[in-house]
Amino acid sequence: MAETPNPTDFSAPIPVCPVRGSVLYPTMVMPIDAGRGISIRAINAALDRDRTIVIASQRDRDVEEPKPKDLYEVGTACNIMRMKKNPDGSIQMLVRAFARVRIDRFHASSGLIEADVTPVEVPEGDAVMVQATFRELKEKFADLVENGSRQVQHEVAQFVMNLEDAGQFADYVAYHLEFKLADKQAVLEAASVEERLRKVLLLIDTELELQETQRRLQREVKEEIDRNQREYFLREQIKALQKELSGSDDEEDEVEAFRQKLEELDLPEVVLKEAQRELNRLSRMHPDSAEASVIRTYLTTLTELPWNTRSEDRLDIGMAGKILEEDHYGLEKVKDRVLEYLAVRKLKEERAKKGELDAFEVNKGPILLFVGPPGVGKTSIAKSIAKALGREYVRISLGGARDESDIRGHRRTYIGSMPGRIIQGIRQAGTKNPVFLLDEVDKLGASYQGDPSSALLEVLDPAQNNNFVDHYLGVPFDLSEVLFVATANYAQQIPEALADRMELIEFSSYIEQEKLEIAKRYLLPRQVTENGLKPNQLNMSDGAISTVVTSYTREAGVRNLERLIGTLCRKAARRIAEGDAKRVRITERSLEGYLGAQRFTPESEAEDNLVGVATGMYYTPVGGDILFVETSITPGKGGLVLTGQLGDVMKESARAALTYAKSNAERFGIPREVLDESEIHIHVPAGSTPKEGPSAGVALATSLVSALTGLPVRKDVAMTGEITLRGRVLPIGGLKEKILGAKRAGIKHILFPVKNAADMKDIATHLTKNLQMHEVDDLDDVLERALVGGMEALERRGGGGGSRKRSRRRSGKASEAGVRA
Repeated sequence: MAETPNPTDFSAPIPVCPVRGSVLYPTMVMPIDAGRGISIRAINAALDRDRTIVIASQRDRDVEEPKPKDLYEVGTACNIMRMKKNPDGSIQMLVRAFARVRIDRFHASSGLIEADVTPVEVPEGDAVMVQATFRELKEKFADLVENGSRQVQHEVAQFVMNLEDAGQFADYVAYHLEFKLADKQAVLEAASVEERLRKVLLLIDTELELQETQRRLQREVKEEIDRNQREYFLREQIKALQKELSGSDDEEDEVEAFRQKLEELDLPEVVLKEAQRELNRLSRMHPDSAEASVIRTYLTTLTELPWNTRSEDRLDIGMAGKILEEDHYGLEKVKDRVLEYLAVRKLKEERAKKGELDAFEVNKGPILLFVGPPGVGKTSIAKSIAKALGREYVRISLGGARDESDIRGHRRTYIGSMPGRIIQGIRQAGTKNPVFLLDEVDKLGASYQGDPSSALLEVLDPAQNNNFVDHYLGVPFDLSEVLFVATANYAQQIPEALADRMELIEFSSYIEQEKLEIAKRYLLPRQVTENGLKPNQLNMSDGAISTVVTSYTREAGVRNLERLIGTLCRKAARRIAEGDAKRVRITERSLEGYLGAQRFTPESEAEDNLVGVATGMYYTPVGGDILFVETSITPGKGGLVLTGQLGDVMKESARAALTYAKSNAERFGIPREVLDESEIHIHVPAGSTPKEGPSAGVALATSLVSALTGLPVRKDVAMTGEITLRGRVLPIGGLKEKILGAKRAGIKHILFPVKNAADMKDIATHLTKNLQMHEVDDLDDVLERALVGGMEALERRGGGGGSRKRSRRRSGKASEAGVRA
């Protein structure tokens, strides 16, 4: 709401009411208490006229009878809306301020001050600067309120934040915050809205710095108090030791304290019996003996374990699903499995209330094994599972563990013995049903001291772990209520007996679109906060993030992606700190200036249809891409040369492709002497990269047939599939990653085994947009779509009529069932 002059005649003198310690701004409706004669006379004079009065602030609030020289020359014109006279002669009035006025001349007589005034016209100033300063001021005011400022009540802060007029917002902030009177008056006298905003912004910045200094001082004082308390406790301990050395009865008090704890814990009978036996031994020993110290430590461990303490499961499936969705993008199989566990637990508890199930059946939890490449969220999803279930979370890393005692603990016959890491984790959690993460379970070692993976067999067997015996404790502890989650990078490195006890859930590598969403939702906001930036100080376009994903990282997860985003945030923070910019926007074009030249360049489709060059597809844990298979025919003795660091399986695929070509030589019009008197060289670039797997079989066969027949291969077709000697195309893995790699390379047609059709259901429709998907059953289907001219051109070379008809039938059948747009 802008300042609007009231229909008031400013040509005549207007009564002036002096106020102390405050400044009133236009558009405000405020109560004023008047007790001094000079103020009461001004109010009465205004009421006798048109109820208009000028509110002017005193320079010195201690002056009781102010004169014109004691007042500021700029005040606020107000209308008296209501007035009430009190029995003591004072007056309470409610005024509405409507304009800034400059006092041109004061008139003082008979204890009344009047003034000739002129309304002050306040221009906006630079519109862009006004809007930018207004936004900055709003953010700073919000920060001040969020930091717990007691100067502004919550309702008032909410009202101020909803103001849309920049000048009005600055006025209300200046009024409600505890600025100096001179500073508030300077805001009233500002020559433009832009200047007013700048003044308030400077004042609020100063206030924020003062608050930060105050908090730092409070922390230092608290640390000093804590240090004094520690010294007090140490002095008390020294006194206790001195009292013990003098022969007091503190040892008996300690035994009694242990005895009382054991009675309160409601321990299982076998555990209570062992604890009492050790306690009786302790009571008969000298307190300074080494054995007494061992027993004391044992009893302390025993009494601190959560024998009957458990977290109450949050069985609200909707809430759990919401938590999992907020914390992680994707990972649908894992989320579904957690919600299934909750649903089963909920139904079991309902049956237990009816007496249909016992407590063991209700509390028994699953044992999950997350397998996937590094950085795909295996460890972090375990934290979210604990959060969704309302349970405690414990993590132990098993990487490099080579000793059975790491799991089962040390026997108490050894000096410095302690419980195993399982019992230590339970003690740390404080409940007997935490979410327990066994990290890197595939990296367990073995030594002459035992095999820790064998010790885990009992821990992870639901039929046995309700009586897990740690060597240190020597008594059974119930682990059946623990939700164990194990993680691994390679399932084949986990001993078979151990893997058989766990439910395996595979984590595939993230695709480019998933990494983009993860970066936008989680990584970028986290790095912005960690690097001292505000959310509005750094903006990254989707194109820039996608370029970082495809051209600067090559990984299955998002760890390097987060590191690079952190690098961008630090560079932006430096620019802002040095004053080069207030906000930084990073686009695809400007990215190279921050991160340097691109590190990875994906393959792109061939420039033309070439003879002997076929496009295959491959995938690794870091994503999918295309590869080229090149075949050259030269005079020789009929040998087959394979280069490009091909693995054994890939070499066998090349030999199978050659056998297929020879067996169909007559049908394809390949002269026998070409096969017998030529050297066939197959190369798969890049030569320095090892390659393995059977899925390049169809690309090898297509490249070979093209080279032998002279028919070019279509450049916009990529293919994948294992082949047999009879030309059948067998299913392969990693179809989703391969399709995305081919799409990124500009491929238009994808040939994949018909037996992989079910895998297409797991691939979102938008990922295959603008791609023609073709299911193929045998190599005839592949050659029909991959070679220029298809099978008709091949068989025309061979002149086979019957073969042509058979090929057409097969091709037609595949076309009806196998083309998907």
